[in-house]
Amino acid sequence: MDQTVVIPPSTIETDPRHSGSALPQLALAALGIIYGDIGTSPLYTIKECFFGSHGVPATPTNVLGILSMVFWTLIGVVSIKYVLFVLKADNNGEGGTFSLLAMLRGPLGGNRRRWSVLAILAAAGASLLYGDGVITPAISVLSAIEGLNMATDAAAAFVVPLTCLILSSLFFVQRYGTAAIGRIFGPVMLLWFGVMALLGVLSISRQPDVLAALNPMHMINYFVVNHLHGTVALASVVLCITGCEALYADMGHFGRLPIRLTWYLVILPGLILNYFGQGAYLLHNPGATDINPFFALAPEGLLYPLIGLATFATIIASQSMISGVYSLTQQAIQLGFIPRMRIIHTSKNVAGQIYIPTVNWMLMTACLLLVLIFQESSRLAAAYGFAVTASMTITSLMYYQVTRFKWNWPLWHCRLLVCLFLFFDGCYLAGNLLKIKDGGWITICIATVLLSVMITWRDGRALLAQHYADMRMPSEVFLSDLAVYSPQRTAGTAVFMTINTEGIPHTLLHHLKHNEALHERVLLFSILSATQPVIPEEDRIKLVDLGQGFHRVRACYGFMESPDMLQLVDLLNRKGFMIDIYTTSFFLGRETLLPTGTAPMAGWRKHLFIFMARNAWNATSFFKLPPDRVVELGNQVEI
Repeated sequence: MDQTVVIPPSTIETDPRHSGSALPQLALAALGIIYGDIGTSPLYTIKECFFGSHGVPATPTNVLGILSMVFWTLIGVVSIKYVLFVLKADNNGEGGTFSLLAMLRGPLGGNRRRWSVLAILAAAGASLLYGDGVITPAISVLSAIEGLNMATDAAAAFVVPLTCLILSSLFFVQRYGTAAIGRIFGPVMLLWFGVMALLGVLSISRQPDVLAALNPMHMINYFVVNHLHGTVALASVVLCITGCEALYADMGHFGRLPIRLTWYLVILPGLILNYFGQGAYLLHNPGATDINPFFALAPEGLLYPLIGLATFATIIASQSMISGVYSLTQQAIQLGFIPRMRIIHTSKNVAGQIYIPTVNWMLMTACLLLVLIFQESSRLAAAYGFAVTASMTITSLMYYQVTRFKWNWPLWHCRLLVCLFLFFDGCYLAGNLLKIKDGGWITICIATVLLSVMITWRDGRALLAQHYADMRMPSEVFLSDLAVYSPQRTAGTAVFMTINTEGIPHTLLHHLKHNEALHERVLLFSILSATQPVIPEEDRIKLVDLGQGFHRVRACYGFMESPDMLQLVDLLNRKGFMIDIYTTSFFLGRETLLPTGTAPMAGWRKHLFIFMARNAWNATSFFKLPPDRVVELGNQVEI
């Protein structure tokens, strides 16, 4: 049985994230960690707009129109929506879909219908980000390696094998952590953006009239000329903002100011200059067909170094997304959306550096399958944009709930802002609906499966919690009976893990029934998951004396943390409640689930929940209990 529950926000505050003196280092680190995905989008965005499956002819009207859309998308979606507004919605410094959900538990937790809808939205957003996490490494590395085709036709046969080799190597080294390579992420990405900007400036200098695309009238003129057919370009233009969700999701690692500073001073200028440079190349070479204009910007002698740098940048982009999926999984486990999994901390100093083997191998398999199935980045791009635009739309809807019910903004203010956000999101989401049959269905399938898993696990846990809540005995009744019957008490301490913070757990009653004896000291131990990302050590644990040797312990962990029983025992010892781990027994409930109950859940969902429960990582390892001190008590539960 999963022994964690979510508790509402409290007065707990996290420590200050960063000092002003660390701002340059944080900005450089943010450059390497969170901007890899959006930073490598020039490798394929313009190419897809003109030479992809939904490409438009590279006429001057289309080139200027597409560039104008790219520019105003970067300004409207990233610079204004995410960097200026969404970054304000931090949950004690942390961002992301689940952080938005956690922020709303206080003001909306009592409205069950609204809360259920928001929980499904958050799970859907997370599922879409998982789909993004599968596609990003595949398309990024594949796009970089395809640059070899610009140098020689003989490279075509090696593109897919090289891509698979690089991706496999990347996933195989995850177990060692990213601390060492992480130190050079920032400088490499700084070089990457510098090179992109330089290539763009050189190309613009040969065709300066491309700067006319800054005028939004060219975007309007594009749709006047192309009519409804022009909307197909939206499905490719949106690729320029892939990774913008990372700005928000990774906010807790660096803080709001370093992310904003890096975006406005480095990322945005580098991206705009390179995109306009590619547009200038197309205006200067109107006969160019079926090429990648990004690599066409490089002088002939620098093509191979640029391919090497692009490959390194895409590896960084892939690593950033993989690390993001790990963090997302950890949050989902703590908030009760997916089963327990083995989480390995790869750094003694940085809590956020984790490795989850199950997720790693599943992600690697999915990435390699995509590369082998689609073979080309152009075909893979068709599956890409839907996850991005759908997750952006969900973020807008949840941000509206935060502004309205958490911050109590005026209704007109909230609606005006969300309408602006949804205008961009809706346009791009509509454009990507055209790509569903060409590959977008893959993203939908991945997200649908993951959403079904998350909601089924959440609902199944709720049914189990209700089952045990109905079976528990009130503490006062049990203790009064205990005083009357006085069962035999044995030396040592017994810890009964329980999902409920009230009453006597079924495992204790089961133990007393069969053994007719209790330990001298009994701890009713609940490990709770808070809506804060991190809980300070001084607020980690609370001890209540119930009398007759019984104590109730409530331990609290943030959704970015992992439970550790030995750490909790040490905290109790420091509070003066001495526990000898070698004379302490830990009692866990292990249920055999049967789908024959009357719970209001579809049969296939019951079987899915039972399958996940059987394959969840064992509670002993997840809570870091000493294995030789654990006793499991089993019973059958019908759901």
